[in-house]
Amino acid sequence: MEAAAVAAAGGAGLTRWQAAALSAVAGWVWAASFCDLTRRARARVQPWVTRRVHAETDAILRFQTLLHHKLLDNFFSVLSCVVSVPFYTGFLPLLFWSGHGRLARQMTLLMAFCDYLGNSVKDIVSAPRPCSPPVRRVTATEDEKENAMEYGLPSSHALNTVCLMGYLLHYVLTYGEHGSVMIAAGLSLAFFLVMLVGIARIYLGMHSLTDVIAGIGFGVVILAFWLVVHDHVDAFVVSGQNVATFWAGLSLLMCFAYPKPEFPTPSFEYHTAFNGVAFGIVYGIQQTYFHFHTPDAPLIFSTQLPLLAFAGRVLVGIPTILVVKFCSKALSKWLLPVMCSTLGIPIVSSCYVPALKIDNGSKNKADTKQTAGYLQRLSSHFPQKAYDVDTGIRFVQYASLAWSVVDLVPAIFAHLNL
Repeated sequence: MEAAAVAAAGGAGLTRWQAAALSAVAGWVWAASFCDLTRRARARVQPWVTRRVHAETDAILRFQTLLHHKLLDNFFSVLSCVVSVPFYTGFLPLLFWSGHGRLARQMTLLMAFCDYLGNSVKDIVSAPRPCSPPVRRVTATEDEKENAMEYGLPSSHALNTVCLMGYLLHYVLTYGEHGSVMIAAGLSLAFFLVMLVGIARIYLGMHSLTDVIAGIGFGVVILAFWLVVHDHVDAFVVSGQNVATFWAGLSLLMCFAYPKPEFPTPSFEYHTAFNGVAFGIVYGIQQTYFHFHTPDAPLIFSTQLPLLAFAGRVLVGIPTILVVKFCSKALSKWLLPVMCSTLGIPIVSSCYVPALKIDNGSKNKADTKQTAGYLQRLSSHFPQKAYDVDTGIRFVQYASLAWSVVDLVPAIFAHLNL
């Protein structure tokens, strides 16, 4: 009996490599903070990038003047939306529900990886976008207006397009029938789309040529790395030990393993959202892989999943995940402040919790110290500063949304025979 208990405890704990990996990330966070690596790296790179961006202003103006047309404004704005993070966020659930589970989870994790690395580099370098004016900047959507608030290098649109188009092409060529003509056509299409996206970002005044080239370069490196590790990552997600525990620890550390920009931008918010999405997908897949996500799951257009049944899945699934996102956000807005207060962790809120607005940070900090009691000693290892509870709320709502995509909604499909 005692031996069984010990074995169960050992199975519930992290393996050596998992503990070592988490320790390495934690050590990197401490070393980067202690040595002020972000500021040192920025001091070396930012001046050169800024000079390059400013030097390209005249070329961007000539390029915009040469091609300026209302149709191109609309076309490039739509193209930027199609290859943006919100589009991929809406597209990936459909990929899961169409039966292409492996492709969907790999593209989700790759997207989270790209988002973290791309936004980290943006905020480390903290280089400006092309000056507007004189450059004409076209921001046709709210998403583009938020993108314009971020730093420039590298271009996230170019980086994400390289990685996701490259991985999609790799997947099709690996698991589908193909010949030399299809390979040439796929490579040509991917190359054309990447170039078109790069041209669009310059035409819209969102990036310089240096930003776009950096985005493509980082994208190629990230894609090459991912093609080496993706099979190992997928095997770990679907059948590894202590996956949920390990990923929860990794997700928590990744909230701290992010560079502080020169001035605040929305980049960290995007990272937090995709960090939550990655955790929700991994946790949900761990729970339901053998029920809904095995390789023999029905594929769209097959006799098991005709187009009409897939349309039914979409009509049921989209409202369900939006309800889950709304409810989880409302619950976490109430629960997380209570938990932090109980543990004596000082918090503020930038937008989600009006009572904890940053202006009231000092008052909130004093209140939490008075109400925490002896439980505050549990959090004594935290630095004495106020944490933004919005980070936790954002993580929870997107993790819940992603979990519902691969766990709750497929269970509903099974119950409705969809």
